[in-house]
Amino acid sequence: MATVTGTSKAPAARGGEREGSGRRAPGGRLRRHLPPYLAISPYYILFAVFGAFPVFFSLYLSFQDWDGIGSMRYVGLQQYKWLLDDPVFWHSILNTFQIWFMSTVPMLFLALVIAFLLNSQVRHATAYRVAYFVPNITSMVAMTIVFGSVFAQAGLANSLFKAVGLGGVDWLTSSLGIKSAISLMIIWRWVGYNALIFLAGLQAIPTELFEAAKVDGANSRQTLFRVVVPQLRPVILFAVITSTINGLQIFTESQVLFYSDDPGTTGGPGQEGMTIVLYLWQKAFNDHQFGYGAAIGWSLFALIALFAIVNWRLVSGNERDGSRSRISLLRKGGSRDGR
Repeated sequence: MATVTGTSKAPAARGGEREGSGRRAPGGRLRRHLPPYLAISPYYILFAVFGAFPVFFSLYLSFQDWDGIGSMRYVGLQQYKWLLDDPVFWHSILNTFQIWFMSTVPMLFLALVIAFLLNSQVRHATAYRVAYFVPNITSMVAMTIVFGSVFAQAGLANSLFKAVGLGGVDWLTSSLGIKSAISLMIIWRWVGYNALIFLAGLQAIPTELFEAAKVDGANSRQTLFRVVVPQLRPVILFAVITSTINGLQIFTESQVLFYSDDPGTTGGPGQEGMTIVLYLWQKAFNDHQFGYGAAIGWSLFALIALFAIVNWRLVSGNERDGSRSRISLLRKGGSRDGR
């Protein structure tokens, strides 16, 4: 009986130790996790001060009338009502969409072509990749100044046109010329970046898919549209969305090309180069209407979100159908091999 009693008390003692250690566990976990949290805290502090706070403050500011110095005056949704009746704001939206379309479509097409070329067995492929990426890390202010001299009336572009018997183009004075000049600068800057993104997607496509397509008797065109393009769908979606975000935030090109102290000539002749962000800068930092500028900024956010959703639906809408066709292709290829 004594032995039984002794053994029966031992588990209770061990249970008491576990309970005691459980009561000390929260302090131990805190001491164990506190150093890593302290190590990463500078990032979150900087993000809260320079990232999160400006975002929420700009939203609050969009409901205020403020010149940046005096006291704020709450106006509610009046700023957004003024936007709806502002012809310059709608003109800037039209200009931004036209420039975005003229630059994004050819840019993504050229990027895909360059990616196919780089994916083939070419000599010095690494040097080509670096060369295509250099424009993306070059100062856009400096390059806009260079392009401004190229697109001048007596610049390099018109000189080349005249050398081949064509007339000069009013790059910086006509509506089409202004939008074309800005679009060419955007294409020059971002085509290499997107080409490298497409190249990474091409190199990630499994070779088994190409082998199955070959066994199934698919020609090059069928392989391109039923294997390559469906496999690149996530990459294309990423490129389209990032190009949309960047294209709707055009600022440096228009600001440097057509800088003027006169608000009526901001964006070039007829304000044909006036973009949404340039108009935001003019109202906030030139006219000192910070509440109105914040309203323009949040309107731009709504447009970017809307277009990102639309692009996502258009590009990835048939992803399930594409997946079914690829699975069917692999099964057919496998059955022909006798697997």
